[in-house]
Amino acid sequence: MFSKFLNLSKDKQDRIINAALREFALKGYQNASTNEIVKQAGISKGLLFHYFNNKKDLYLFLFDYFIEMLMEEIHAHIDWDQRDIFIKYRNVAILKFGLFQKYPNAFEFIKRVYPEDSSEVKPDLENRKKEFLNKGYKDLFGDIDLTPFKEGIDIEKAVNIIYWTMEGFAYRLQAQTASVPVSQIQLEDIIAELDVYSEMLRHSFYQ
Repeated sequence: MFSKFLNLSKDKQDRIINAALREFALKGYQNASTNEIVKQAGISKGLLFHYFNNKKDLYLFLFDYFIEMLMEEIHAHIDWDQRDIFIKYRNVAILKFGLFQKYPNAFEFIKRVYPEDSSEVKPDLENRKKEFLNKGYKDLFGDIDLTPFKEGIDIEKAVNIIYWTMEGFAYRLQAQTASVPVSQIQLEDIIAELDVYSEMLRHSFYQ
């Protein structure tokens, strides 16, 4: 669908992507201006819509592009031999934050995506976020070690509680940092709070 754009040189792709990221991150979907995007990217508006049919396609492309990049980076660097669910969640959280520091424009864009309520893109975003969570969860946590769990406990329900707690923590963190630049977010504080919840859940469900 976006083959014309993907056939461009990496330099030109990056110029367009970074210009669009900045505009959407700053103004959200509804108020973002494609005129400003093409101005910053140094291309014509007609050329932008030659690569993307409209603003909506460009916006959803950016979301898909960076979610895929995020998952590829995590898959490449995660320790697949580590099967403890709490340690793996911790490691993934650290990896994510490292990527957000590496790609701050993408992080600011993703932060703006989650509370986006424009009716033009919200249904598509909800479907994508649900698919991302389900697939990411299965890929990363589909082979956890079940032996540490207490005897007689419903492991499936316990794992669901762990998952819901960790995802709830992530959503609350996204809301708290919505207006905070990535450079001002302290990883040590985030991990320290995550460790508190992990220890409570570990004590409840592990032997």
